[in-house]
Amino acid sequence: MASRFRHAALVGKYQAPGSRQVLASVAEFLTNQGLEVSLDTTTAMAVGLPDYGALDAAQIGKHCDLAVVVGGDGTMLGTARQLARYGVPLIGINQGRLGFMTDIPMANFRETIAPMIAGDYEEEHRTMLEGCVKRPSGDEFDVIYETFAVNDVVVSRGASAGMVELRVDVQDQFVANFRADGLIISSPTGSTAYALSAGGPILHPGISGWLMVPIAPHALSNRPIVLPDDSEVRIEIVAGRDASVNFDHQSLASLLHGDRICVRRSEHRVRVLHPRGWNFYATLRRKLHWNEGVLPDGAHS
Repeated sequence: MASRFRHAALVGKYQAPGSRQVLASVAEFLTNQGLEVSLDTTTAMAVGLPDYGALDAAQIGKHCDLAVVVGGDGTMLGTARQLARYGVPLIGINQGRLGFMTDIPMANFRETIAPMIAGDYEEEHRTMLEGCVKRPSGDEFDVIYETFAVNDVVVSRGASAGMVELRVDVQDQFVANFRADGLIISSPTGSTAYALSAGGPILHPGISGWLMVPIAPHALSNRPIVLPDDSEVRIEIVAGRDASVNFDHQSLASLLHGDRICVRRSEHRVRVLHPRGWNFYATLRRKLHWNEGVLPDGAHS
């Protein structure tokens, strides 16, 4: 069968037990499908596999037309942040626990991926968050940190401190001052992650919106809200000690009063490839066990 793709980058969760053997079997399979295979540099340094070359993110963007990610959603998120700017599509093989984005089971990856390599797949595009932290410097603000996030941006109180107070503006319109343990700005992709645990709704990935979810707010009337994703969200640290911000678990700690976290939609989107017949609702049923306790005729057990 002719291959639609020519050169695949292989990215692995190299900390997992037995990862070298798993990655070797995936690399061998891809090679047998007619693909040139390279490992990303971090994976290559960790597991070896000298038969395959090593490429950094920029080189993958230049030379590869596919990235195969073996691991959990965390591995997929990290790879997506690095490669989205290059438009490289991602296939995720699940070696983790939940696997909302790495949706191909390790046990049958060969029969699932073979037709995808030949061009038979579903493609979707996931929006990304782009954020920065600005610190007051006289009458101006200096950008002290900036990065991307696929799931969410989370502003949190210090580990031993009380609540943090946050002023939130959306597109230069004041929303509220929140006193809470923190605040989540989530993409639709991240709506099934921390935002869901904090009481937020699930957003279909096709919705053009962000979630803003307070974490354990002091006022019970502070509820999650869906915002248009063409708006910039600005969060200012008003009060509270040792506040921090996380962009998909990339952390910047010890924020100061007056610091501003600005979040907007990135111009880059993540390209994700799924097996033919994939759909979001089937993923929710499978991962969240929505069909447990339901008999085939619809009666409850």
